[in-house]
Amino acid sequence: MKKFYGVLAIIFMLSSFAATAQAEKKIYINSASRLMMLYEDNTRLAMYHLGLGKVSTPTPTGYYKITEKVINPSWIDPSDPEYEIPSGSDNPLGYRWMQIWGNYGIHGTNNPSSIGGYVSNGCIRMNERDVEELFDAVEVGTPVEITYNRVVVEKTPEDEVAYYIYPDGYGIQDVNVGDVTKWLEPFGVLPFESEYDISQKIEAADGEPTFIGKPYNIEINGELTKPTDANNTRFYAKAVLRDGISYLPVVPIAKILRMKLEWNKTEASLRSKFGKVICYERKGQLYCNADDAMILFNIEGGLQTGEDGKKIFRFKSTPQVAPPIEKPKGDKQRKKNTVEKPFEEPKDETKPEESQAEEKVRPALDEEPEMQPELKQEENA
Repeated sequence: MKKFYGVLAIIFMLSSFAATAQAEKKIYINSASRLMMLYEDNTRLAMYHLGLGKVSTPTPTGYYKITEKVINPSWIDPSDPEYEIPSGSDNPLGYRWMQIWGNYGIHGTNNPSSIGGYVSNGCIRMNERDVEELFDAVEVGTPVEITYNRVVVEKTPEDEVAYYIYPDGYGIQDVNVGDVTKWLEPFGVLPFESEYDISQKIEAADGEPTFIGKPYNIEINGELTKPTDANNTRFYAKAVLRDGISYLPVVPIAKILRMKLEWNKTEASLRSKFGKVICYERKGQLYCNADDAMILFNIEGGLQTGEDGKKIFRFKSTPQVAPPIEKPKGDKQRKKNTVEKPFEEPKDETKPEESQAEEKVRPALDEEPEMQPELKQEENA
């Protein structure tokens, strides 16, 4: 059995359900994955494997609700209403029935080996133990949403983003790299999954999870990094924890700090006024190791848990400390050989005009020119 985690990205679709007292629990079915999820207040309570409609009689998609619940139902042959099988081991409905629309419903089965396939006349089959558990957990009026989505993205309780691609059982949904990109982009991890890897996963279409990384928001001096700037240029603004390395997107951070950066593509290095570090280029975006944030940006901090219980990378700028002034070698010796002269009043000499002009325009040593957030590529020697 495949292992699934967290809340599916498709949960966002569930907001379309009416907010009523009976709609606190919701059933979501993806015909492509042949899985059912039971939610309460957007929290997943359970996941069940299903048997769904054959290609010739597919399970219908749409928004429904449970209209009837029956224990120990009888089965009536749709093609011959006179033929009826009472509740028992021979009944193909099992021991529970939940109608959702017309002759369609959620029910048990006396053929558990059919679970996981496209086998029914359109109804939703469940293992008997699962359907009895579901039957006790929901009421008449519980919303049921049925979709057919071959691409599923989820975030696990451990914050890991994973995606799945299922086979096209009904032969009705082509999937390409662009489709998968659209699903992954909002999670902030897309730069860490290549188009080649996505294309290979589409070809496999095995429904197995591919884990990409753990994305987190970034706060610099109390300000969150943003995915766009004043010119509507888009960036990936989240940190990504992957393979034991915490990757920080350098451009959104530099924009908050109003700092210039110089990128040397040959060396794969990035330089600021504070220092130089090795960086990583992923799909045109530069990342540095969070451990190098002090060297590159003069900020300190790391991954923390916020007041809302969610993790966030939080950094603060540190005061700039001037390096100690080293005395020239032999200074003591010169002092010994120097004869002190009596103090003399300095003569009033007028500086040359050129020197005076130079004095007027020279900035104070402790004044820094304002740094604009831009990325400059060094000339290769």
